Amino acid sequence: MTFRIAHLSDCHLGPLPPVHRRELLSKRVLGYLNWQRNRAKAFVGGTTEALVADLKAQSPDHIAVTGDLVNIALEAEFENAGRFLATLGSPDIVTAIPGNHDAYVPGALDRFNLHCAPFLESDMPGPLLYPVLRQRGPVQIIGLSTATATEPFLATGAVDRNQRTRMAAALDGSKDKFRLVLIHHPPFDRAGPWHKRLIDAKRVRAIWQDHGADLILHGHTHLPTRRTVQGPAGPIPVFGVSSAAQSIGGHKPAASYTLFDIDESEQGWKVSATRRGYPADGGPITELSTESFAALRA
Repeated sequence: MTFRIAHLSDCHLGPLPPVHRRELLSKRVLGYLNWQRNRAKAFVGGTTEALVADLKAQSPDHIAVTGDLVNIALEAEFENAGRFLATLGSPDIVTAIPGNHDAYVPGALDRFNLHCAPFLESDMPGPLLYPVLRQRGPVQIIGLSTATATEPFLATGAVDRNQRTRMAAALDGSKDKFRLVLIHHPPFDRAGPWHKRLIDAKRVRAIWQDHGADLILHGHTHLPTRRTVQGPAGPIPVFGVSSAAQSIGGHKPAASYTLFDIDESEQGWKVSATRRGYPADGGPITELSTESFAALRA
């Protein structure tokens, strides 16, 4: 039986709520200026809502949101993020992880974790602990956090040793499942500018090389990309996606999401990836690309 997962990322929900001057006495002032000068024009209202409506019409079994729900980490933004996730579906069918904007200033990640808590809970009871571990149908979801507050002009991420250790154990303990890893920053050394990199990308890739995975989904770059990392049985597909907020005509590809249809086979798994979104010519949301690949058992 096919299990369908939809991948959505970098919603950067807007518009910005009212901002008090005292809230701008930090790195937030840079993000605020960037919003006013650039992103308010690039992220036109209604773009995300229409994309979500199209996504829900495809009847996914689960929705994965790979970070950057907010912009400058205001309390009102996190409240809105929690409400937005609830519009996607119940916590049973929606998993979210944080991005760098969700940890924009010290203490912000705690607010993200609070307001988005139902969508971050692992199957095992207990306090929130990354990676998020959820089994849905034949899929084991492993949701990492790369989110950390950084200095001005930095948007780097990291996966600490404890997360890497728990991820390795989760991968080893779910070899009979389709192992889906969610991560905000792309796990490559040169996936973008130096100041936006995943600092410990090499260490993260080493876990997958030793313990395997079947599919890795990321955000952060606002680009629809398809690359691979090395696993014990061969290459592991790694997909990025454009920002769910990006309107047509910007310097980045317009908003899109990707559907992954997962079927078990004798050798492992068969996956069909279909990207839907706004075409560059300004037409309505449509199918933009499709491909199929196999995930072999380690």
